[in-house]
Formats: sequence, C-alpha cells, structure tokens
Amino acid sequence: MYSVHNVSSFLRACNSISTRWLLRPPPPAALAAGSSSSLSSFFTIQTCGVATSLYRSSSITQEVSTIASVKRFLSYSSGLTSSLRVYVAAATENPFGSLVTDLPKPGGGTYGKYYSLPKLNDPRVDTLPYSIRYLLESAIRNCDNFQVLKADVEKILDWEFTAPKQVEIPFKPARVILQDFTGVPAVVDLAAMRDAIKRLGGDPDKINPLVPVDLVIDHSVQVDVARTANALHTNMEMEFGRNKERFAFLKWGATAFKNILVVPPGSGIVHQVNLEYLARVVFNSDGVLYPDSLVGTDSHTTMIDGLGVAGWGVGGIEAEATMLGQPMSMVLPGVVGFKLNGKLRTGVTATDLVLTVTQILRKHGVVGKFVEFYGKGMSELSLADRATIANMSPEYGATMGFFPVDKVTLQYLRLTGRDEKKVEEIEAYLRANNLFIDHEKPQKENIYTSYLELDLDTVEPCISGPKRPHDRVTLKDMKADWQACLDNKVGFKGFAIPKDQQDKVAKFTFNGQPAELRHGSVVIAAITSCTNTSNPSVMLGAGLVAKKATEFGLEVKPWIKTSLAPGSGAVTLYLEKSGLTKYLDQQGFSLVGYGCTTCIGNSGELNETVAEVIADNDLIAAAVLSGNRNFEGRVHPLTRANYLASPPLVVAYAFAGTVNIDFETEPIGVGKGGKAVFLRDIWPSNEEVAEVVQRSVLPEMFRSTYANITKGNEMWNQLASPKGSQYSWDPNSTYVHEPPFFKTMTKDPIGVPTVKDAYCLLNFGDSITTDHISPAGNINKDSPAAKYLMTHGVDRKDFNSYGSRRGNDEIMARGTFANIRIVNKFLKGEVGPRTIHIPSQEKMFIYDAAKRYKDEGADTIILAGAEYGSGSSRDWAAKGPYLQGVKAVIAKSFERIHRSNLVGMGLIPLCFKAGEDAESLGLTGFERYTIHLPDVENIKPGMDVAVTTDDGKKFTCVLRFDTQVELTYFQNGGILHYVLRQLLH
Repeated sequence: MYSVHNVSSFLRACNSISTRWLLRPPPPAALAAGSSSSLSSFFTIQTCGVATSLYRSSSITQEVSTIASVKRFLSYSSGLTSSLRVYVAAATENPFGSLVTDLPKPGGGTYGKYYSLPKLNDPRVDTLPYSIRYLLESAIRNCDNFQVLKADVEKILDWEFTAPKQVEIPFKPARVILQDFTGVPAVVDLAAMRDAIKRLGGDPDKINPLVPVDLVIDHSVQVDVARTANALHTNMEMEFGRNKERFAFLKWGATAFKNILVVPPGSGIVHQVNLEYLARVVFNSDGVLYPDSLVGTDSHTTMIDGLGVAGWGVGGIEAEATMLGQPMSMVLPGVVGFKLNGKLRTGVTATDLVLTVTQILRKHGVVGKFVEFYGKGMSELSLADRATIANMSPEYGATMGFFPVDKVTLQYLRLTGRDEKKVEEIEAYLRANNLFIDHEKPQKENIYTSYLELDLDTVEPCISGPKRPHDRVTLKDMKADWQACLDNKVGFKGFAIPKDQQDKVAKFTFNGQPAELRHGSVVIAAITSCTNTSNPSVMLGAGLVAKKATEFGLEVKPWIKTSLAPGSGAVTLYLEKSGLTKYLDQQGFSLVGYGCTTCIGNSGELNETVAEVIADNDLIAAAVLSGNRNFEGRVHPLTRANYLASPPLVVAYAFAGTVNIDFETEPIGVGKGGKAVFLRDIWPSNEEVAEVVQRSVLPEMFRSTYANITKGNEMWNQLASPKGSQYSWDPNSTYVHEPPFFKTMTKDPIGVPTVKDAYCLLNFGDSITTDHISPAGNINKDSPAAKYLMTHGVDRKDFNSYGSRRGNDEIMARGTFANIRIVNKFLKGEVGPRTIHIPSQEKMFIYDAAKRYKDEGADTIILAGAEYGSGSSRDWAAKGPYLQGVKAVIAKSFERIHRSNLVGMGLIPLCFKAGEDAESLGLTGFERYTIHLPDVENIKPGMDVAVTTDDGKKFTCVLRFDTQVELTYFQNGGILHYVLRQLLH
C-alpha cells in the first residue's frame, strides 16, 4: 500500500504504465475542500501490476489524459476529474516564474525574456562550475513539479554536496543531433513505433520529435578511389549506388516526421557542421532565451563543448526517447577542473595537446564526470584547438570536456559567418546570466570535485598508438617504442614478432616499379576526422609540410593510400585560397569526400598487390591518420598498427613511409641532388601557419558553404523517396527492415524477467570495445552476415559496411561480435568471431551459437573484464546482443554510454565486486549461471545481487541500474517500450 502525499506524486503514480491501480476515491466532502492535504489522506493506491516507483510523464497532454484513464478505472463522477485538473494546472506552473527577466538591447527594446540565475540571490550559484550552471538553468526553466521538480533544482544548487552522493536529476536537452549510421536505426525505430502504437490502438502521429533534430549524412562515404583528381565525384557516385535505399529512407523521414532536418551526403562531418553551422549557442524561441544544449548519437558529440554548448553522446535508444519528450535521467556528475597555463611552443599542434590531455585524464579517472577547462592558458587556445580537445572526451572517458564561452568563442562565431546581431544577443544573454568568462577581469575560482593543471609549454610533439588513443608516444621516443612493440607479447603495446623476423623485407613490383614493405611500413596515410579537419591551423600546416617537402624534391611512395577528407566545404575553400591544394594533390592527398572515411573504418580496399604482400608475409603494416580512434581492426583489417597524429605529421609519415623512424636523427627522405631532408627542414613555424590562416580563412567561405547546405546536390535531389506518414516496409530490402523489437509488445509491462541456468556465450578480457561488439567496417566474405547477403542476391562487391546496414536487424544480429580481431577466452588464444557452444562443445561462429541457444530455449550471459563497451556510442552494441538472446553482461566495469544502452534494451549490467573478476572467482565460463534478482517491490538501483552457478559457486555483483528510472525501463523491456506505453496511456 502506498500513500500519495500530494497531487503531483499522485499524477506520477497514475501515469506509471507499469502499474494497474485500484484507487479508493475520496468522498465528495474532501473534493469540495479543494486542498492537497485534504485529498492526500484519501488517495491510497494498491499495486496490482509490477512496478511501484513513481515516474515522470512526457507531456502535459499525457498528464491530463492520465486523469481520463483514472476516471475510467474508477467509473467515478466527472467531479473527480475536474478537481484533479485544477491540481494538474497547479503542478505544471513553473515555481520559478519570478526569475523571468527582460534582456534589454543596448539601443532600446529587448532581445526577449530569460530565467535569471542572478535573481535566485543564492551565493552557491557563483561557485558552481559553468557546466553545472547549464544543468541548473535547464532545470529552472523546465521546472513544472512533474517532469522536473523544485527539489531537482535544489539538488543542482547544492551540487558541491549532492554530487558525491550520486543523486539523480532530470535533464531536458534543447535538441538532438544524429549521424546516418546511428540515425538510420533511430528513424527505423520511430517508424516501427508508429506501426506498434497503431496496432495497440494508439495514435501513430504521437510518434514525432518534440525537439529539433538534425541528422547529418556523413558516415557512408568510403575511400574507394584515392590519389586521383576525380576521387570526390567517383566516391560519391559509389556512395549513392550502395546507399540508395538508406538515403531514400532518410529522405522519407525528413518529411514524415516533424522537427527533423536532414543534411544530405557530401556536406561534411556531423560535428564539424554542428560547430560551424548548426550550433545556436543561445536559443531564442518565442521570445525566451536559453543556452543551447544537446545529446547526439555519436560519442564525439562532445566536440561542441569547445564552443560552450553543453552536449555529449548517448545511445540511439536514449536519443529517441529524448526526441519523444522524455527527460534524460542522469546522475549529477562530479566536475574535474583542468587549469591551463602558458601557451604551446612552436612546432606543437592541438593534436599533440589533446593526446597529452587524454593521457593525463585517463590516468586521473574521469569516467562519468564533466571536465571543465579554465585558466589563462585557455584564453591562448583558439576555438578550433578547444574543439579538438573537447572532441576526444570519449577517449579520456569524460561525459563532457567543457570550455565556457568567452571572447574567443565570439570571434569564432564571427569567423564562421554567424550574423553579427545574433552574436551580440549571445554575448548579452550569457553575460547577464553569469555564463560568460571574461579573462580580462579577475576570476573567482569555481569549486570542483578535483583539480588538474597543465603548463601548455610542456607539451611535446607526439602520436598515439598502435592500438589505443590514450597510448601516447612522444615523437622523440617513437623509434624505441616501435621496437618495443615488436618485441612485446601480444597486447595493446605488443605484436610478439620473433627477433629473426623483425627485419624481414617483402619485395614486390608496383605499377612496374620495384617496391618493398617491412614491419612498420605505412600503407595508409589519411587526413581525416572532425577531430582535426575542423582546425585551420593543422590543415593549413599539413599543406605547408607538403609544399616544403615538394620543393625539396620529396615524393610519397605510390603504394601508400593517401587521402584528404575534410569535415566541411569551407576547408576546401581556404586550402585553395592559400595555394596549398596543388601540393597536397601532387603528393596524393587529393580530396576523396566530405565525411568520416578512414577514421570510422571506411578506408576502402588497399591495392590488391599491397594487400597480398602484407597477408602473405604476415607484416605489421601501419596506418597513420588524423582521427580519434585506432582500435585494432577498426581502421583496416590489414593495418595492425594504427597511429593517431596531427595532419602535418600524417603527411610527414607518408613521406617517411614508415613509423620505424627517429625524426630527430634520421632523414625523412632524400631530395634533390641526393640531399638528406629532415622533418625540421619541412616543418612550418607557428608564425608561418598563423600568417596563412590569417589571410586564407574568411567568414564568406563559411557563409557560402552553408548557404545551400540543406538544398542538397544533384544526386540527392534526384533521389526518389516514399511518401506517407507510415513507412511501407520492403521485405526484400537488405538495408531497411522492420525490426522485431515491438512486434510482440503488449500494453502491459513485462516486470522483472528471470535469468536461470544461463550459458556463457562469450568470455572476454579487458577493453572489449563497441567495435568488437558491433563492427562498423567491412563485412567479411565468410561471415554469417555475408552468407545472409549472398542468399538474398547481394554480390560481394555490394556488401558495403556493417555501419551502412544498421537499418536491417537481420544483418546486424549476424554482425554482432563479428570483429575479426575479437579475443574470446574460450578459444585459448585463437583470434576471431567464434565461440564454443557449451552443450555440444562445438566451435562455431558466435551468431550460430547464439541462435542455437535460442532455438534450445536457453538464456545466455557474457563475462567480461574492465572497460566493457568502450569506444563509439553504438546502440547496435546493445541491440545485437539482445537479438542474440543475451540476458546479462557481468563485467569488471562498463563504459558510460554502453551501460546505458544495455539498460535501454532491457539487458542486465552487473559489475563484479571491487578486486574480483571471473578469474579470481574461478569462473571458466563453462558453468551455467542463475542471477537472483529480487521481485519488483524489492529491487533497487545499485543493489548487491547474488549469482550462482550449477557447480556450486556463488558470488555477489553490483546491479548497474543506476537510477530508479532505469529500473522502470528494465521492467518494461527497454526504454522505447516504456515510452510507447506512456503514449498509449
């Protein structure tokens, strides 16, 4: 029995679709009294269903419709309904209305109204980190004592003391951003939800985004053709040829759903387009001003934090719920204050800085926290440098890497062609609301959870690899580090090459010329990724390196696959303006497309001869790229060593042709007249770079680039797309397929499922990434996904990538755990996507084993080590295991986004107790596992849960449902099932 102490709580309880309610209605006298205290003594609720928690509704319309539902339950008089409507109105009135203030214009009039933080007259606001002030403003503005409570505002105000307690708060982002790899499955889910709600008797039009959604198509282009003048056009033709169905589907979604803007392919990379064009910094909606904020379905959404916009990556599942009006439930984060001093030395790039910052923050431990940068050194960094640092938040593990708005931000907005009046409005609002940093004034240091400090002049040139972004290597130590990697046992820093094999030379003929490859030979050199291509200094720096090297008479070896894939058309314009394009072209760095390309594994095929030489000689070939991820198997299946570097260093390593070089003492090549040329001879000074940036990067370039961006190109505009508000699924499509998630959904929730006598599908060690779980790259010709495609008449040349086929659940289920570099302990050192089917002891593809378990009616679980699910935010890394029948993952620790994705799909994330893991507990994975979850009334976030095995072992895990709302999602079978049931009721 549960007593409801106020009408707001009553409405929450009524709105819980996880519960069927029997209510004892109050007598008419109590209703006539009209006070919540009179009513509260009569509302007694008894649960007849599953959940007993109180939940938030997604809209006022739903709150009112809930009353109608209550009326039906009670068969009571209309007087009850009308009385409750009064309390609905009271509950939804913002208690902070007195903070609404006019923002005056300097010349008279007002910009609009805003919720003033200074008018709180609360001294705690002045010491809050700026990033937390953004959460505070959102909570105040959205406070209705229903979705967002006054108590939630107090939690944020008292951040210094509440954050350590891991309290839960709601957050309502202003918008959502998607890229096409994650955007296609999101729109597929929305289309399937429309079908489901109609089948269950609801209104399909309720499935519509309630906040602005921007979807940028950037993940589909591949480097099929490189080193030619027509590479851009050819790659784009091939992109459209492969992805016609996907693109037509997205074009349908842009018209079928409200509030969705689709940016066509060939426009740029989502985060760079967001930075240069989409970001508002401050919204002015119907005369109300508030800070821009967002969540995105790509982990590098954090790049926008460099512009002072609060944003981070979430799973596609969470993003869909946010689109549909659900507040995000999040744990109020700690904030690490990172003070920057001084300025970068000459020759040091933003890439060197971000790799250094990543290493420092990984060591400090910032998972689940915000990082906020401050100090005089911050004012010395360009906005593009800040964006580079913010971009790699996922690599250092933080939710955000936040730079508050200052004059540098405003200068960047002007540089990228934003309207001057809008920039003035942004500055006026942020200054008035204490959200602006003025470095010319004395700064009162905010309170932070912990503190770090870095002198920028101590940063050295470096790269990162060969298998992880945070394994930084200074340039001066690179040759020794490479040698150590060859010697070391197989691992993140080792390849275990026998001494007598380390100097092996593989000679071959390339286009009639003699050629050779060794361990460490560079076969891919790619200027790629939003991390760096958004930064004019490093892009023009790369052009200057190419120019100087060309003038010395150096040439990049023709068998190295070189490419240039900037994140926006503005880059092409300023490279042309600078006169550097011709040098990049001459050395093979021709424009191949505007998209993510090599950084996400869309590197295309290597030359067939080169590929054969690498494979036949078992060479450790290298890729050097200006990206943000270098996990094994991601960049290309044949490049086992992958290094992240600045664009100028990518060009330098292309000239060197190997990563086995000491740039300080060894020449990069031999130039005219047999002269040895060193890196220092071709490396531009900071002054040279600054001069080229100053004369080449102009606001008009950004204005012209983005003026017609949504109008598309000829290929996009000629593409036919379906019509209508509900999608007509084609059963023969291998790109877009109706998913099974909602086909058997009922109006009532499922409650707490049991996991009994489950087999272990996979037994993993540490650092299993989302690339291991759900690869985005090539579909191997022998894989279950390939067999499926071939049986559906798809030729191997048309397989495309896993990322491009995320709209088809049949392929993605088969592609789950299909990474060719995945290591499963069951296979005792053998690498590849296979496992042991325990009842038969047969070795088979992981998908085939999962299907057999499902056919046998057996549950499965996964055992894992630390950092399970690190890497890209990838909802298919949760959807895939769900479709394979996995019920739980037991790991030492989880990456933040992946854990929430597991929750969103109704899977159970469990953590071993500190100091324990599968090995220490004597678990082999061949046992059968039972997870002893309590019933719905006793299950709690973060509680201890017992797990037993059929051979008598027993151990305790922490249940990683971190909030009450996450438990609600679980009891409903996932977050989207929860949202659907809310909309139904």
